[in-house]
Amino acid sequence: MGRKKISVIGAGNVGATAAFLIAQKQLGDVVMVDIVDGVPQGKALDMAQAGPVEMFDAKLTGSIGYEETADSDVVIITSGSPRKPGMTREDLLNTNAQIVASVAENVVKHSPNTVIVMLTNPLDIMTYHAWKVSGFPAERVVGQAGILDSARFRTFISMELDVSVEDITAMVMGGHGDTMVPLPRYTTVGGIPITQLISTQRIDEISDRTRNGGGEIVELLKVSGYYAAGASLAQMAEAIVLDKKRLIPCSAHLTGQYGIDNLYIGVPIILGADGIEKIVEIDLSSEELDSLHRSAATYREGIGVIGY
Repeated sequence: MGRKKISVIGAGNVGATAAFLIAQKQLGDVVMVDIVDGVPQGKALDMAQAGPVEMFDAKLTGSIGYEETADSDVVIITSGSPRKPGMTREDLLNTNAQIVASVAENVVKHSPNTVIVMLTNPLDIMTYHAWKVSGFPAERVVGQAGILDSARFRTFISMELDVSVEDITAMVMGGHGDTMVPLPRYTTVGGIPITQLISTQRIDEISDRTRNGGGEIVELLKVSGYYAAGASLAQMAEAIVLDKKRLIPCSAHLTGQYGIDNLYIGVPIILGADGIEKIVEIDLSSEELDSLHRSAATYREGIGVIGY
């Protein structure tokens, strides 16, 4: 059988964090690819030298070409121009569309049976773009959206209630951006909905902080955050290579679910070895559904900008 292979395209902060966590979780061997010669090779060597300390045997390889990624079980794409202070995710559209197209073509050439996990922003639009360019069935192209957003939501709820994050389950739907839709009714602490534990006003404030979670970090750090995003990608890789069938919110291609057709947007899915194994439709109030449709409209406009 041999070990699984997970390739990470883009060895910047997010890609490197994901690669390191995947190696630590011993999910398989890791290949990092980047256009800056020396960066993926140096980071791979540095991470490999953490193996004896952290006790993992994953083989780590860095490359500026795609040959080493051949026959990957999962390919994570983080390549793209990063968001700078004052810049919206949508500002990145055309620049990143070109980068993603070239990456997706190379991925398909070397790993025709892989599952692609997208992170490049604007996330939902770039995931749609990668799906189109790759020619893959939609279930094998998935975007990392709601895991990071719900992790932020869970963090803020934990701070508010002073309880363990382990007992908090959150659901955030919609696009990965300012139009995301946190769902307090489906967000629980030890099975108790937060609507019974936190006032409506505080929930609204926490939801707003979640929506602006990425921007808050950019303002402080002057670059996008990467630890939580990297951890979220590692969780997705784990769900796929171990066929865990996790029920988590991800950007998936809808074909009529929630009244949305031919668009990638964040919804609850079951993630396993085949990628998106099922899209889960939950009951939404008319207000929640309106928010989801408003979010979808933004992304429909975005895919129009890049020519779909």
